[in-house]
Amino acid sequence: MNIIDIINKKRLKEELTDEEIKYIIDKYLDDTIKDYQMSSLLMAILLNGMTDEEIYSLTKYMASSGDKLDLTILGDNVVDKHSTGGIGDKTTLIISPLVASCQVKVAKMSGRGLGYTGGTIDKLESIPGFNVNLTEKEFIAEINKIFVAITSQTENIAIADKKIYALRDVTGTVESIPLIASSIMSKKIALGAKKLVLDVKVGKGALIKNKQDAIKLAKLMISIGKKNNIQVICLLTNMDIPLGTNIGNSLEIEEAIDVLKNKKSGHLKDLCIELATQMVSLGLNISYEEAHKKVITNLNNGSAYKKFEELIQNQHGSLSQLPKAKRKYEIKSMSEGYLTDIDAYKLGVLSTICGSGRITKEDKIDYTAGIIVNKNINDYIKEGDTIMTIYTNKQIIRCSLSIDYAAMKVSKEIYTLPAEFGWSDLGSWGSLRTLLPQDEAGNAKVGKDIRLYECRHCVVHT
Repeated sequence: MNIIDIINKKRLKEELTDEEIKYIIDKYLDDTIKDYQMSSLLMAILLNGMTDEEIYSLTKYMASSGDKLDLTILGDNVVDKHSTGGIGDKTTLIISPLVASCQVKVAKMSGRGLGYTGGTIDKLESIPGFNVNLTEKEFIAEINKIFVAITSQTENIAIADKKIYALRDVTGTVESIPLIASSIMSKKIALGAKKLVLDVKVGKGALIKNKQDAIKLAKLMISIGKKNNIQVICLLTNMDIPLGTNIGNSLEIEEAIDVLKNKKSGHLKDLCIELATQMVSLGLNISYEEAHKKVITNLNNGSAYKKFEELIQNQHGSLSQLPKAKRKYEIKSMSEGYLTDIDAYKLGVLSTICGSGRITKEDKIDYTAGIIVNKNINDYIKEGDTIMTIYTNKQIIRCSLSIDYAAMKVSKEIYTLPAEFGWSDLGSWGSLRTLLPQDEAGNAKVGKDIRLYECRHCVVHT
């Protein structure tokens, strides 16, 4: 058995055995398999996919490639949440303290930025002093103390996933459904999660671009959960436009604070309420309605933000001096009309170029870099209005025109008209007949010199 044969096998769309997948994980960890060889295999997986059995095996061996935590000592009201990532996704920062304020324990192990999407750990590291590297003992102790802790994937948890995760980021293999599913679920298994809410992002600004793939991923992770005795609730959420207005690490911290202080409404807040409700319902084993009431109450009375402050303080962070970028560029609209589209993907790429994300595995992140989208869909915009503000420590050439037209679409006029549209599926001769001119007997004739005798509702095409 060797890696070249395995790569060729997957290149030819053949199914890998359980033993071969174990070999891959073991030999990659001991450096027998090199990064360039693993990159080739990951690309073959991206292009040709994996069977469910292959994915189960990959998840199993990545989960067992390091230590495992046992969270049962925390009780049965422990819930984890995971998002597949998207532009401006700061839901973990909001949901974790909100759910904890409802007396549900949140044990959250998060990752760093992957591709053009920001990672929760990167965002938290933008807070001066915040400790993202808790030991197992510290992690458990904090959850017991304040019901919530957020830490990075430790060196000893799902070691293989951590190594592969970093490689995917810089090899164009981020969007592989088998790799996404096995990565997420291997960490959850290793962490000891028994109750899990998954937020599967779908759209232009997400790793998953279409609904069919999102459904496939959701079903796959639910299936992996069942095999490992994990209760899984999965939501599909829209990521065609950025989630909220702020994109970039410290900027997203600021927006999360605004939501927790009830200073901001919109689709970000609505989504956080929905996800938090699902977590509270699952954690306390109560109805959706009862859980929703608890969530709204604690958001309105300040309990959620107070818990956020506890979280930051307990992990030695300070919110008093969030870092600021040296440069600010206001992008003005070059036209007048209604804002009809915001391309989340292009804004994510732009934010990464400004310094908020990684292009290579070794890149350092500029925690201050990012974008604030100043206008919303359906807003009327005048020529010269600021539509977005770019924050960076880089000196960039002003390019308002290109950014305007590349990332946002402004339409001069929008008309709304009442209308009714019929639909006919041309899947039968009967359907075709209804669309053709008919004689008094309901016959449809296409061609010359066609004569019908004692016929009704027929189709003749010559």
